Amino acid sequence: MSAATAPSVERELAHYGALTREAMRAYLPDEEPRRHLWELAAEYPGRGGKAIRPALCLATAVAFGGELDEALPSAVAIELLHNAFLVHDDIEDASLLRRGRPTLHAAHGVPLAINAGDALAVLSGAALRDNRKLVGVRLASRIGEEFDLMARRTIEGQARELGWRRDGASDLGPDDYLDLIMHKTCWYTTIHPLRVGALIGSFDRADLDALVRFGFYLGAAFQIQDDLLNLVGDEEVYGKESCGDLYEGKRTLMVIHLLHEAGGEDRRAVERFLALERSQRTADDVAALLELMRRHGSLEFARAFGQGIAEAAHDAFDAAFADVPDSEERRFLRELIAWMLERDA
Repeated sequence: MSAATAPSVERELAHYGALTREAMRAYLPDEEPRRHLWELAAEYPGRGGKAIRPALCLATAVAFGGELDEALPSAVAIELLHNAFLVHDDIEDASLLRRGRPTLHAAHGVPLAINAGDALAVLSGAALRDNRKLVGVRLASRIGEEFDLMARRTIEGQARELGWRRDGASDLGPDDYLDLIMHKTCWYTTIHPLRVGALIGSFDRADLDALVRFGFYLGAAFQIQDDLLNLVGDEEVYGKESCGDLYEGKRTLMVIHLLHEAGGEDRRAVERFLALERSQRTADDVAALLELMRRHGSLEFARAFGQGIAEAAHDAFDAAFADVPDSEERRFLRELIAWMLERDA
């Protein structure tokens, strides 16, 4: 990635994020019960974030010929549901940090956090309904169908990951990982925002299937880098608990590679670690597993795998955007591919 690309991408993300957060305020009630519900529901959105999902939706809509305002309710709906997922994911993973501050359940308790997450999911529906005023009933209905599909795919992916952890799954390969993140990450992080943006911008004339392939590779690059940052990133910059994925026993690409590469006592040590409950895993256990990853080349494998995914994303972008004229938005979307693997947060 060129030295100029990262600041340019981050500037655009900040721009789209600010627009989305401003619009989101209209959907977060300023009424009772503030202390026990609405202040909590507003907490994660108020902490900022990368705004990748709304940025993809808004930029794609404009690139395909639409107006930014026409896509804003859909961008808000995506971001509201994203924050709902984060609240619930943090509880399921027993995570301690989110965007550099204590997770909602750590600060306010599990019951109130669950309820605030539910509220965010409900509010996303209000944003979706506002599409009818801007793009008409038929197109709003199509956007709603896409939203339902995305939510279902995401929940299915989350169930698969939780199931792997509960069942102690160890016989997994890279294809299993890619299938998992296709559902858990890609549908709501990249595929859905791209498809909805194109749907709005082209007024339902774009080939949405062509965006699935690009969205998959883009989302996979995002997730692989996220998994790496969890292990080797700066916790203050990354904003989440360092090595949290290992404490949680997640089957990341690095863990899957280690299971295949390690033999003898090393393999048994990995299996013993994965069989533990989170509360049983110590800092020494986690450090030992990370050292095994370094020794067996699991981090290097994931970096190289991510580079291959990014190369495929460039080819898929060229196919999906072949008929889309050059614009700042189109260039931003292409530059996101390199940024996904170079970001530090």
